[in-house]
Amino acid sequence: MTTLDRPSVGPSVVAYVASWFKPAGGERHDWVAYVLLAPVFLLFAVGVLYPLFETFRVSFLDWTGLGRPKPAGVENYVKLVQDPNFLNALKVTLTWTLATTFFSVFFGWSIALVSGLDAKRTLVFRVAIFAAYGVSEVASGVIWLGIVQPDFGLINSVLRAIGLEQWAYPWLGDADTAMVVLVAAYVWTQTGLPLLTCYAAIVAIPRSQIEAAYVDGASHMQVLWHILIPYSLPGLRVAIFLILLNSLKAFDLIHAMTEGGPVRGTETVGYFMFQEAVVYFKQGYGAASTIVLLLAVIVVSIPLIRERSSNS
Repeated sequence: MTTLDRPSVGPSVVAYVASWFKPAGGERHDWVAYVLLAPVFLLFAVGVLYPLFETFRVSFLDWTGLGRPKPAGVENYVKLVQDPNFLNALKVTLTWTLATTFFSVFFGWSIALVSGLDAKRTLVFRVAIFAAYGVSEVASGVIWLGIVQPDFGLINSVLRAIGLEQWAYPWLGDADTAMVVLVAAYVWTQTGLPLLTCYAAIVAIPRSQIEAAYVDGASHMQVLWHILIPYSLPGLRVAIFLILLNSLKAFDLIHAMTEGGPVRGTETVGYFMFQEAVVYFKQGYGAASTIVLLLAVIVVSIPLIRERSSNS
């Protein structure tokens, strides 16, 4: 028997494995599916559920992370409500989240809509914008530090070169300008996400529909308003949700550029948790702030979860 005459083993093996799930009698062996999913469930329990349970448990303790923990009840949560630094972190988080989400989504969505009108001429621009999304937040922070550094940074150097030395400013030395710089740096790294999701929704539009609109005499603005914008809304909703979550838990960029300063002017709840738990060894207090941040993430996630549930 030649090699070509030998029966194939692959299909018979696949058929045999498939018969475990649905044999000839029509009954399904669901236990096989659960066995195959068991490693995933185990990793999820070890990597997500157990740390979440431990964080919740530690939030009710008075513990430095070194000695024996002492029960604290809800004292950590009461302190949070009365702590002006935490209330300031909440305000900073709200400002930070709204600003980064709005500008990231606005720029990404706008670029996606323009790209939908002329994909070829915007290709290089899209690639450049999306490439920034692949840059880590730490690397982005280092790049932006070089831009806004007060002595030899790019912005101040250009201002001095064109005779506007009086406009040179220590951008990260003032709380207001530091927040503006942080938002700009974060938007630079996140704009690629809404660009990707919105442009993917636009690309899914049948080309014949857009061409038919042009044949009927529609202008670019009419195509944009009546076709591209409505079809891009699903991608827009996904982008808003993801950017909101990313902004709420942002840490790397803030740590690389300002470390929450100056005077806690850029300290979000996520960075407040790091300061309290890691720097000041208040594990219980830091865990309590983490739970508050988790509740905020859950509240933000509810609308998308309800939408997905209704569509399924």
